[in-house]
Amino acid sequence: MNILDKIIADKKTEVALKKKMLPVEAWQSFPHYREKRFSLRESLLKKNSTGIIAEFKRKSPSKGIINDKAGLKNVVSAYEPGAAGISVLTDEKYFGGTNDDLLEARNIVSVPILRKDFIIDEYQLYEARSIGADVILLIAACLSKEEVRQLAAAAKKLELEVLLEIHDAQELDHICDNVDMVGVNNRNLKTFEVDINTSLKLIQKIPADKIAVAESGISNTDTIIILKEAGFKGFLIGENFMKQPDPSIAFAEFVQQLKAKQHAY
Repeated sequence: MNILDKIIADKKTEVALKKKMLPVEAWQSFPHYREKRFSLRESLLKKNSTGIIAEFKRKSPSKGIINDKAGLKNVVSAYEPGAAGISVLTDEKYFGGTNDDLLEARNIVSVPILRKDFIIDEYQLYEARSIGADVILLIAACLSKEEVRQLAAAAKKLELEVLLEIHDAQELDHICDNVDMVGVNNRNLKTFEVDINTSLKLIQKIPADKIAVAESGISNTDTIIILKEAGFKGFLIGENFMKQPDPSIAFAEFVQQLKAKQHAY
């Protein structure tokens, strides 16, 4: 059993327990459930958008603790001015995140928020909407084509945008009408090896009507310039900022460098 299989097995147990503790109707009574969503798709398409989806992440299965000292409020507040969107991990066991993290972020920022988790059940979509998420992640590596279609359709009914994550050409057939954005994860979730060329190889095969997002392994502005020229509109970056003593400063400096290079081009 690889790490992804283990994560999904644990997630199934977690969701089954949550269903017993808190029915869907309870999530529907949360204040954020009734609020209007922010569009990540629109944000990524804005003329002067950096395209950066900045992530708040405390730890990961491959790196262990990345940063458990930085406060969420300070980090997401610093992300807001320069980010097209913010990604918040809500998986607790493997990534050290909670629903409360996303709730707190939603109460602070007014940019689109991606709920970064392993979505395997429609129940989690109601949960995502109620804690203030605007976008949900569906990972092709742990879902069948039919599961992606069902979950994406259910997400759209809840006015949630869908980012479908793929890693290789075999997963391209998971793309369906209700997917808004296609993310190419440069990290193999089964081995956790990272190769930025994964994005460059797959970009030409992504349908033109889907916003392309590069994920993982982006640690410098030159890489973003290369990915932009290849056709990517979004860039999911977390570890690069979070591994610094002060992610707020690291993010601000990164955006400043990126804007200077884009202006030069």
